[in-house]
Amino acid sequence: MRGVALSELPIIENAFLEIEDGIILNYGFMRDIQKQRENFEIYDAKGASVLPCWCDSHTHLVFATSRESEFVDKIKGLTYAEIAANGGGILNSADKLRNASEAELFDTAWERLTELIALGTGAIEIKSGYGLTVEGELKMLRVIKKLKEASPIPIKANFLGAHTYPIEFKEDHQGYINLIKNEMLPIIEKEKLADYIDVFCEEGFFSAEETIEICEAGKAIGLVPKIHANQLNVSKGVEAGVQVGALSVDHLETIDEHAITALASSNTIGTLLPTAAYFLRMPFQPARALINAGCAIAIASDFNPGSSPSGNMNTVVSMSCIQMKMLPEEAINAATNNAAYAMGVEDMLGSITKGKLANLIFTKPIPSINYLPYAFGSNLIDKVMLKGIFQ
Repeated sequence: MRGVALSELPIIENAFLEIEDGIILNYGFMRDIQKQRENFEIYDAKGASVLPCWCDSHTHLVFATSRESEFVDKIKGLTYAEIAANGGGILNSADKLRNASEAELFDTAWERLTELIALGTGAIEIKSGYGLTVEGELKMLRVIKKLKEASPIPIKANFLGAHTYPIEFKEDHQGYINLIKNEMLPIIEKEKLADYIDVFCEEGFFSAEETIEICEAGKAIGLVPKIHANQLNVSKGVEAGVQVGALSVDHLETIDEHAITALASSNTIGTLLPTAAYFLRMPFQPARALINAGCAIAIASDFNPGSSPSGNMNTVVSMSCIQMKMLPEEAINAATNNAAYAMGVEDMLGSITKGKLANLIFTKPIPSINYLPYAFGSNLIDKVMLKGIFQ
């Protein structure tokens, strides 16, 4: 959905919804419902609004420990780049992950996942990127694979070995890129550990040229590219993403007209992560400029221990309206329909459509859909349904 279409959110008042074997069969006005089928259980939503579950297309859900000490460093005035230069940031998480077992990582990630499902998330993408060694990255991806197998919601795995350069490769970028290409990717292909390949395209991290090289290597084994683009600087990450046919380019806190034009003329989705901008006290993404230019945009949580320690998509939707001036309808569509496209699950999720999974949010009674982002401090979710079953 692009442009004006993003603000179109059809609403049926006093509606029925028919579900069988976890699949949406039919919906419409109550006055038009056909004769009740035999053996169907009836649930009276009693004034609830029913929405498709959120699709969170950008998270780093698997990590060893929180980083609240860096939160205090930020309050004291250190920048994201300064914290990283002092051994914090991604390298800090990588250091902690090396000492954690797969079982420990699974258990903590499962707790987070369970909490997010209760908040309405019905599909999620999880990235690696805190390993930064062959062993560490594979450990993360194997944990994500186990989460996939156990989870009641669809999970997509994203290989983000190119999150930053390990200290030992700080002066040998090509050496680490070769490690990704020649040692990590063959095992990922053999064990079917990932759906996507991702790169942090940013000054001081991976250049646009390096990003393209890594993405092309991933594409060669069937991985779909996604890019961390233009978070801290105008990094040419958007253009690199468009060039390699990335499914999405994510962040976009710093973006120029050239990048907007490139994105608008492509099939790549721009995924905005407002809670990361909020946490880092950065300018929020220019959602209105992107929408007006005809870009397809989604919103996601960027749940991670360093720059967005929350996966609450209700907060993401509200912040998108308050700080990025998105209409409630636009924010909801960006967190459901477009987000489903941004993680490749649009055939089964993202909208209340016949034939799709009945992964649904049932709100508490609210005066209108606008109340969801308006009442940002209230938990307005009454129940979450997955495959037709209340959790």
